[in-house]
Amino acid sequence: MIYAFDTYYYDDHANTVCIAFQDWNSEHESEIFTEKTEVSSDYESGAFYKRELPCILSLLKKIELKDGDIIIVDGYVTLDNDGKIGLGGYLYEALGRKYVIAGIAKNEFTSPDSQRRNVLRGESKTPLFLTAKGADVDEILPKVEQMHGNYRMPTLLKKLDQLSRA
Repeated sequence: MIYAFDTYYYDDHANTVCIAFQDWNSEHESEIFTEKTEVSSDYESGAFYKRELPCILSLLKKIELKDGDIIIVDGYVTLDNDGKIGLGGYLYEALGRKYVIAGIAKNEFTSPDSQRRNVLRGESKTPLFLTAKGADVDEILPKVEQMHGNYRMPTLLKKLDQLSRA
């Protein structure tokens, strides 16, 4: 199973959503999980994970992960060539390095990272940015390219974004 997470922040709470789906090319989700939580910390530039990681870990308590499951986060797993990690890297560590974590980001992070891949989908000239831990990023790249949908954002990730803002 693949579990994709996104969180949207309001003044007094965060809305975290997870869409579960069977395969990389699935058109429809198998299940949707949601949770509203108090915002545990203010946004801190360069430390996004401090705000979002607690939300994801809380929602994960409702999900029974199994061997072979994959988690997608809206953001980065690795940030640079010096070993700095992003939200997905912290999630990978928090889960005992047992699950593949793929980060699919919409905005480019400026530091050079040999593990970051640009993903062009559909006819878009603007890439998504893919990073991963627990699997070779080059093995995940074609799977993200083939996710359902004709546009830059795969169908289910676009739905996830919309649900988190609802």
